[in-house]
Amino acid sequence: MQRIIGIAVLALGIVLLIMGIRALDSFGSQVSEFFTGSPTDRAVWLSIGGVVMMIAGAVIAMLPSRALRQ
Repeated sequence: MQRIIGIAVLALGIVLLIMGIRALDSFGSQVSEFFTGSPTDRAVWLSIGGVVMMIAGAVIAMLPSRALRQ
């Protein structure tokens, strides 16, 4: 069961990362980057959240099931 949850978290992380990358390439983010020098907060947080969830999902999926019960 934990591997299924880990894979689901990993998949959600991939989706968030893709959304973050697309938000970084959006017109609004490019305009913000032109004037402020940095992309929009939404794009940055989606990208960071995606990477964190991918790492967490991989760790959860890789751990032996006995390690989580203790």
